[in-house]
Amino acid sequence: MTTERWLRLMKAWGFEANPQTFDALVDGYSGKGRHYHTAKHVSACLEHLDAYLDQVENPREVKIAPWFHDAIYKPLSSKNEKESADWAASFLSENGAKGTEVSRVHRLIMVTEHNAPTQTADEAVLVDIDLSILGAIPATYDMFERAVRKEYKLVPSFLYRKKRAEVLRGFLAREKIYTSGCFPPDFERQARENLLNAITTLEGNA
Repeated sequence: MTTERWLRLMKAWGFEANPQTFDALVDGYSGKGRHYHTAKHVSACLEHLDAYLDQVENPREVKIAPWFHDAIYKPLSSKNEKESADWAASFLSENGAKGTEVSRVHRLIMVTEHNAPTQTADEAVLVDIDLSILGAIPATYDMFERAVRKEYKLVPSFLYRKKRAEVLRGFLAREKIYTSGCFPPDFERQARENLLNAITTLEGNA
């Protein structure tokens, strides 16, 4: 999440620099209580996207979605993606983006709720990138799990373990975790191994 990357994105959209929005996004991702859903996560998504831009249909839209996809993040809220998507839609509309573009970006952010199948290639790429941490090496994945637990520190341990295991089982139950074709089969296998190990740990400590 650098100023240079933001300015390139604004130029690609034909917008003014919008430094206030850039600052607001950086401040949001730097908020107290964030341990995984930070600017580092957004930067990782953007770096992955750089490698897979040739697989998307609407590059400007897929490029801007990661900036906003976790902009609003309250661990106990069910409205994070909706509020983040609404912010992105308002920003794009105020800067003169077309209605179809606004709608597609809103949808791109909403699918990062990870509770419904993707419908386009762009959505599949963004969702896979957002979930790339699942296929990381075990040590990195373990750091991810610890960071998420810190974000939910107000949730009692017994309840957190139960709910977290349910979330992870949901990913494991999918026919495929990664559907865009961006990541190789080894990535899928590693993700499933990480999820199984994490579930075993969560349920073993129950």
